[in-house]
Amino acid sequence: MAILTMIGQLLLALTILVGLHEFGHFIFARIFGIRVNKFYIFFDFLFPLPNVLNFALWKKKSGDTEYGLGWFPLGGYVDIAGMIDETKDASQLSSTPEPYEFRSKPAWQRLFVMLGGIIVNVILGILIFWGVKFYWGEEYYSKAEVNKLGYYAHPLAQEIGLKTGDKIIKVNNEDYESSGDVRAALMKENTNFTIDRNGEQKEIPIPNDLIDKVASKVPFMEPVFPFKVGEIAKGMPAETAGLKAGDRIVKIDSTPIACFQEFQAAIKKQAGKKVELLVERGNKTLKLSPTVTEEGTIGFTSEFTLTSSKRTLSLGESFITGAKDALSVIPNQIQGFGRIFKGHISAGNAVSGPVGLAQMYGKFWDWERFWGLTGLLSMGLAFMNALPIPALDGGHVLVLLYEMITRRKPSEKFMERTQQVGTFILLTLMVLVLFNDTFKALFK
Repeated sequence: MAILTMIGQLLLALTILVGLHEFGHFIFARIFGIRVNKFYIFFDFLFPLPNVLNFALWKKKSGDTEYGLGWFPLGGYVDIAGMIDETKDASQLSSTPEPYEFRSKPAWQRLFVMLGGIIVNVILGILIFWGVKFYWGEEYYSKAEVNKLGYYAHPLAQEIGLKTGDKIIKVNNEDYESSGDVRAALMKENTNFTIDRNGEQKEIPIPNDLIDKVASKVPFMEPVFPFKVGEIAKGMPAETAGLKAGDRIVKIDSTPIACFQEFQAAIKKQAGKKVELLVERGNKTLKLSPTVTEEGTIGFTSEFTLTSSKRTLSLGESFITGAKDALSVIPNQIQGFGRIFKGHISAGNAVSGPVGLAQMYGKFWDWERFWGLTGLLSMGLAFMNALPIPALDGGHVLVLLYEMITRRKPSEKFMERTQQVGTFILLTLMVLVLFNDTFKALFK
């Protein structure tokens, strides 16, 4: 069921993102009087082979356009008359251009058609961020609240000199507002934390290549989370042993437990074994003896008792904040690529495909997380499509800008060759990303 939930969220997100991206091309083509033969969400063929396994899950002809839902769920397309793309080559455009064809239109109109998907994805991203901010507001752990107990240092954090209980006073010699600002600072180069350890201040420099280990899902640091038992899973060891919602676990065997991270680390060490829990329930202290599963769990959700702050935003405030956050995705993407080229982070850890994205959506359906991640993906899709790679929108835009500057239109054969090269590059990247995704899911 959890896997189906992850797949369902990813497919819904892709349907929205791909559908509206292609609608951007579609609407600009229609504005300029260009005929659109097909408008498909997902491919109705085995991409990138337009003549293999041609069938649609659903299709309907309206006017000159066939609308459909393809079976291959890793993209989508609009078949614009008179344009070389993944569905046709130069031999299909050997006849005299018709007035309604893409190739017969001025370069500036063709430029807008190619930019249409990117424009719509940016608008969509801003609208989603706006809606999330307005509906859910902003929830965060403030600096003051987190620094009551400090941060929990996992082994990776301990390697660079951090210790559990450290209180982060400044980030890059500047004040900050929330624990989210601390996480965001890890994306920047030459970051340093100013910490308070037992009343003494220290400077902890963050190595530039640390982000590679964090991106590979190695735990680093997070606020110390005191907790109590939340919902009990039916039929699991926690229920069998008599654990109840609201209980506080203060010891596992002889190991004292003061926070969720300590509980998590201690319980995993006892996978498959029977343990003794010392539990506080109201004014009573109880001893319970569940058997830990092979996965290192006993079957309950945790309710953190660290107090979060929530900021409610007006419609105008949420638009300004949402637009700022959405647009910040693009420079962050550029910065991320820069760190890949500098060797701070490996491409394998920085890039996720369908498997990784499905895992990011999670095993449980959470609408706030769903829309937040979908907004992020919309901005990411806009950025990726803007890259000057043949077969992507950015590749077409680059050729059109060349045409507008030199007033020389590239031949149909040249466009066909660049499309083929671009498709080969994209297919190679797709295979590598899918392999990387699968490898990480199985072995990391």
